[in-house]
Amino acid sequence: MKAVIFPGQGSQFAGMGRDLYEQQPVARQLMEQANEILGFRLTDVMFTGSDDDLRQTNVTQPAIFLHSVALAAVLPDLRPDMVAGHSLGEFSALVAANVLKFEDALQLVAQRAQAMQAACQEQPGTMAAILGLDDDTTVRICGEITGAGSVVVAANFNCPGQLVISGSQRGVELAGEQLKAAGAKRALLLPVGGAFHSPLMQSAEAALAQAIERTHFAAGRCAVYQNVDAAPHRDPDEIRQNLVRQLTAPVRWTQSVQRMVADGATEFVECGPGKVLQGLVKKIAPEAAGSSATV
Repeated sequence: MKAVIFPGQGSQFAGMGRDLYEQQPVARQLMEQANEILGFRLTDVMFTGSDDDLRQTNVTQPAIFLHSVALAAVLPDLRPDMVAGHSLGEFSALVAANVLKFEDALQLVAQRAQAMQAACQEQPGTMAAILGLDDDTTVRICGEITGAGSVVVAANFNCPGQLVISGSQRGVELAGEQLKAAGAKRALLLPVGGAFHSPLMQSAEAALAQAIERTHFAAGRCAVYQNVDAAPHRDPDEIRQNLVRQLTAPVRWTQSVQRMVADGATEFVECGPGKVLQGLVKKIAPEAAGSSATV
């Protein structure tokens, strides 16, 4: 069975999507539609903007979503048996599964980015990658620090030996020190603008919940394995609720890939910019075949 997976923030690059725009009429139409919906020429930033331009949250999120969906749209043989997306990538997965219409998903992505940016300004925070330590130890130490008054949580279970923590500046710094003392090989602060997938995103979650409530969700044509519980979903109400919770809950990517393999996935196709997820899948499920979707 084929699992199609969609990347999230961090997979962007200067010039992304330009070949699709120039060579694929269907992709060009979607990209021009996105420019109109957003009210600015996102494609100009994607094609000619700098790396710094592409790191702006209000650009990064719709750009990655648009690239992923446009690529999927020009690949009629993609035909997933199941889909999943890493954080932001879950919106691309929902379009691929026919749960959300393209234009509705794009508007939600734009609103999500704005809400997250506002939350970052209200509640400053950061994130760090913890390498070479088991998940249980990381979760335990983060819980002890949060219990003592500094917020830090496990945010992204990316693959065995790679977990991203998120929280206040002090909380993340304390956790980094204690996790290295507990045996982590490295604790790398990430160049991000806030504490994503942590309690510091509660205001963004509330704002996004209102937008999601107003949006039509359909029953999926295939199962969507969602970040918050790593379980397959097709029911529109369940998907909607999980999508709201995603902003403050951890991304359970390791568990999602493991569950897809348990449910029969033998091939993982990454659809979007970059190859970040391929690397993670190889570490989680080395027995599975992995590739990038190409035109």
